[in-house]
Amino acid sequence: MTPVHPQPSGAAFDAVLLLHVGCVLAGIVTTATAAATAARVRRLAGSDTPLPETLSRYFRPGVNWAGRTVWGIPVFGFALVAMSQGFYAVTDGWVLTGLVLFVALALVAEGVLWPAERRAQAALAVRSDAHGTARPADAAVAAATMVRSAGVVLVLLAAGTVVMIAQP
Repeated sequence: MTPVHPQPSGAAFDAVLLLHVGCVLAGIVTTATAAATAARVRRLAGSDTPLPETLSRYFRPGVNWAGRTVWGIPVFGFALVAMSQGFYAVTDGWVLTGLVLFVALALVAEGVLWPAERRAQAALAVRSDAHGTARPADAAVAAATMVRSAGVVLVLLAAGTVVMIAQP
């Protein structure tokens, strides 16, 4: 007979759970923001309208550290499993499903979304030549890739959230 472990509780477990959920929420917000902002760039890239300051600021070159908070999801998830003292296990179907969904999310984000974001940043940066013009066609292509890949990431985040709540 296997011993039955009590439902995990305590301040430390609750704090780690809040961090885990916070990383999910930050991932959803930053990914939705990336999709919405890229959609605006895609619409404006073909027109003569200059990019608003907010879009230029968003696509300033640099790493999207806020988006990288999704890496906290498995870190805090594994911590929760470890802190559960056997109530949860990595071999539980719902934990494995969540892990597979996260791996897919990481592959899409690291392989498609964030590289497209870097391409959009480069395309929208003012070149240092005499004309000082951005490359709107490149920005539109990168933005379209961002919109599609962000949609996939959002679906994976939503699916993972459903799995974690339902624990089937």
